Amino acid sequence: MADLTTAEHAARPTPTARILRVAGPLVELENAGRVAMNDLVLLGPGRVPAEVVAITTSRLTVQAYEYTGGLAPGQHGFPVGAPVSARLSPGLLGGVFDGLLRPLTAFGDRLVPGTGTGAPPVHRWTFDASVGRGREVGEGTVIGEAGDAAGPRTRILVPPGCGGAVTYVADSAEQPEDAVLAVVGGTEIRSVTDWPVRRPRPVRERVRARTPLTTGQRVIDLLFPVARGSTVAVPGGFGTGKTLLLQQIAKWCDADIIVYVGCGERGNEMADVITEFAELTDPRTGGRLADRTVIIANTSNMPMMAREASIHTGATVAEYFRDMGYDVVVIADSTSRWAEALREFASRTGELPAEEGYPAGLASALAAFYERAGAVNTLGAGPGSVTVLGAVSPPGGDLTEPVTAHTERCVRGRWTLDRELAYARHYPAVSWAHSFSRDAEVLTVGPDGPEAADRRAAVAGLLAEADRLADLVDLVGIGALPAPERVGVLAGRLIREGLLQQSALSSNDAHSTPVKTAALADAVLAVIERCRTLVASGTPPDLVEQADFTALLRAREEAGPSDTAPVRAARDTVLTALGELR
Repeated sequence: MADLTTAEHAARPTPTARILRVAGPLVELENAGRVAMNDLVLLGPGRVPAEVVAITTSRLTVQAYEYTGGLAPGQHGFPVGAPVSARLSPGLLGGVFDGLLRPLTAFGDRLVPGTGTGAPPVHRWTFDASVGRGREVGEGTVIGEAGDAAGPRTRILVPPGCGGAVTYVADSAEQPEDAVLAVVGGTEIRSVTDWPVRRPRPVRERVRARTPLTTGQRVIDLLFPVARGSTVAVPGGFGTGKTLLLQQIAKWCDADIIVYVGCGERGNEMADVITEFAELTDPRTGGRLADRTVIIANTSNMPMMAREASIHTGATVAEYFRDMGYDVVVIADSTSRWAEALREFASRTGELPAEEGYPAGLASALAAFYERAGAVNTLGAGPGSVTVLGAVSPPGGDLTEPVTAHTERCVRGRWTLDRELAYARHYPAVSWAHSFSRDAEVLTVGPDGPEAADRRAAVAGLLAEADRLADLVDLVGIGALPAPERVGVLAGRLIREGLLQQSALSSNDAHSTPVKTAALADAVLAVIERCRTLVASGTPPDLVEQADFTALLRAREEAGPSDTAPVRAARDTVLTALGELR
């Protein structure tokens, strides 16, 4: 946070306020002078950062972002006169930060009062200019690139509201981050910029999301696809694999930048994420996956209200890279713990509780977060997008609880994780019966759209039929069903085990490209159709059920992420074996 770490802010003469009450992260002050909502206030001798959340004629209520032990009535607060802002720079990529975007030097340690003050270290970046003196530029124009050689380059943009002639451009060389890289219309431009975390960054226009985001997870890409710039909720109870699924998407999706927000997550899980990202090779560039990832880790042992800010901080970072023309994915795990922080703070302020004790503004807060997603035309760097995937942890798996219900109204898709599938070791445990995607029809536009739509409809129809027959099988047994319906049960098993299941531990099956997903789906559908034909021609269903489908079921693990030849060979092997049935 620039406003939390810049020494000039802490030293700026401001009217002082006197602390009246301290209740955990809630602090009330009086005589604050001229302040506005969301302004930053530094509390006590340790300069604990806090944000203004309520103003009356005589009192000021703030939420503290660090441990408030040691604060006492009678001590002073210092309004800074600026909103809580994120410090955006080329140093974000590959970094690990807390909920206020401050670097975590010792991951997992609790933040202590005073870490928000003092001047930050000055970094140096290699700058490559792309404009010359005398050129007329407008807001959002790329004036150069800065950063390390590894990973995507950070594009230095003309800030919003600025434009005019370029009167100065720094040499293409290594520059300190506080150096002036260009002067446009009298405005100095540096590699570091500040932006209020609760204020969306401006764009030229929002456009309809029509380009698919490939996640590498077959059940999602085939049945419940998501568009770049869309929003998805991932609800699921404890142990259903939400974090693992989102980590897989972060590793293998085809976005340019990943912003992973661990909001209230367990520290050991976040440690695993950081370790894996540091060791994993990026399949797109051959470098480290961490080089195009920003991790915001506000774990459950860190200050509660910094958890609330981490969601907005992650959206601000995503918009920063979106404005450079990148496609960004924000993974928020989990929004339920973010909502719990809102509930706890609301109870301390005495706000009247709504459903299950959550504040009445929960629905608006969720909508404001998901609204920051979208596909856009940026101010000057071309098209870009922010896709938001938010995990929801409903207590007891109850999908009617407030966070899940309100989130569903804001998103374009839902990937519901099923406890029974997870306990049956079917991963990813995405329920095909309780998930949906409003982007599916939009993404069928294009030369391959109709074929993909037919494939999706065929698989979804067979799964629905198998689910309907499952209850009958439990009641009367498989042998009591007519032959065509027995094939329906077999079809459901082949789709689940040969297509939808995916092993995160397999180098071949951890992710699947669209061509492999299509090949597996077509192979399974071809085998199912041959089984139907055999039964219709009089072949006993027992004989068909006893056929060896091993080659088909193992094709997903034996074929590489982009290989289709082994899949076609497995299909032909099974079709040949079925043709020999008598």
